Amino acid sequence: MGLFSKLFKGPEIDEAKSEANAKKMRALFGHVVEHPESYRLIYGYTEDVARFNYGFVHGSKTKIGSLIVGWDADSQTIAVVPTVPDLSGCGDPTYYRRSEILKAYRNKYPTDAFVIYPDRSGYIAINAYDWLDDESLYVYVSQEQELAAFTEFFQSQFAKK
Repeated sequence: MGLFSKLFKGPEIDEAKSEANAKKMRALFGHVVEHPESYRLIYGYTEDVARFNYGFVHGSKTKIGSLIVGWDADSQTIAVVPTVPDLSGCGDPTYYRRSEILKAYRNKYPTDAFVIYPDRSGYIAINAYDWLDDESLYVYVSQEQELAAFTEFFQSQFAKK
């Protein structure tokens, strides 16, 4: 590997830490969602913090809200659970069922987000990436395969205009 490749290659992913955080996400999700075993999970975040009670779950002045996002393809349901970056607690889930939402789409610009309008009064924008460095704001978890599966589910089965 050349010097250029070494300099510009991103930091290595800590697989043990990522796996431990994925297990914590699963445990938290399982405490607040009915039939949690039917959901696949990713970590996401939102800048739309007004939709959740972040006073309890976040405790900081940031406008970034951490989310555990579960999806069940069979029921075409997305369950969103607010959490904190250290995964020490979570809030109550909000369910988005395709049959009950006004619209949903993937917004590529200005940020890559999955946007859901449950009704005309508001929306949730879920940002999700393979993994993020800033552990004071984001959960550290490598989720390339799960994120690809969620994107496919969202685009093919959940999105509607």
